[in-house]
Amino acid sequence: MHFITRSGLYLRIAVVDGQGGGIGRHITARLREELPPEVEILALGTNAAATVAMLKAGANEGATGERAIIYNAPRVDAITGSVAILIADAMLGELTPAMAAAIAASPARKFLLPLNKAGVEIIGVVAEPLPHLIDALARRLKAFYEGGTRKDV
Repeated sequence: MHFITRSGLYLRIAVVDGQGGGIGRHITARLREELPPEVEILALGTNAAATVAMLKAGANEGATGERAIIYNAPRVDAITGSVAILIADAMLGELTPAMAAAIAASPARKFLLPLNKAGVEIIGVVAEPLPHLIDALARRLKAFYEGGTRKDV
């Protein structure tokens, strides 16, 4: 769900994280630095601690739990987090099968970090430190914002 502003496209990005929200906090802070202020960042936490961490890092709004993720996943333009947000029972079981299904089925563009904490290795991806991955993610989302929500951007 995006809106037109004087400067162009208004983008709504969901950052999904769980446990302590550390990765989501870093993603949110970096996106807040890189993207224009009209880009809305929605913190979707599997628990309250994760949501609070992302809100403190600069998210505009936050919601917590399975229902919040299921409800909001189809209502954003982009979803970001680790690849674990697509895996049922990831994050020590905090990410439910229904959450993973809602994120995967969302028409939103997914920008995922290839972290191997969920036991999934993505072949062809070079292992990078988390700060480098988040910088690359921020650059990619900025390009997505500047190019609109076209699927080929």
